[in-house]
Order: sequence, then structure tokens, then C-alpha cells
Amino acid sequence: MERSRRRRPATGGFRPARPVPVAVGGEYDVEIESIGSRGDGIARIEGFVIFVKNTKVGDKLKVRVNSVSRRFAIATPVAQGEE
Repeated sequence: MERSRRRRPATGGFRPARPVPVAVGGEYDVEIESIGSRGDGIARIEGFVIFVKNTKVGDKLKVRVNSVSRRFAIATPVAQGEE
């Protein structure tokens, strides 16, 4: 019994990586929109996800970015934002 060794056709195509709108060490004003599965707050800058520990939905604060990957960043709160 021999199996066919055909490759499946590509379906996704090439998607160029969009530039990351944040940088390590940068400070940004954000608002926490939701809570992630691990309990971290989720904020977005230009659609880019930023996880912030020890926050809750609705918090407006300044954060410092600690690490950045292609899909998300991890930040820590620096100060409460202007209300």
C-alpha cells in the first residue's frame, strides 16, 4: 500500500511583517482594554498588543516596554495616566 506524496497547495500566501510600533525601553500612554488568559491587562497601540501586569480594565497609565516580539510586547506600569 503506497501513499500519495503530493504536497498540498499553499493557501496563505506571503504576508509581509508590519512594523512594530513600540520599542524596548519606550514609555507609552495606554488604556487597558481587556484581561488576558493569564490575568495580565491588554492594551493596544496601533492594533499591536501590549500585556501589562497588575492592571485592570479601564486603567489609564504610562507603561515602559520590557520586551518586544513580532506579535506582542510586555510592559510594566510606570505611573497612572491623566484621568
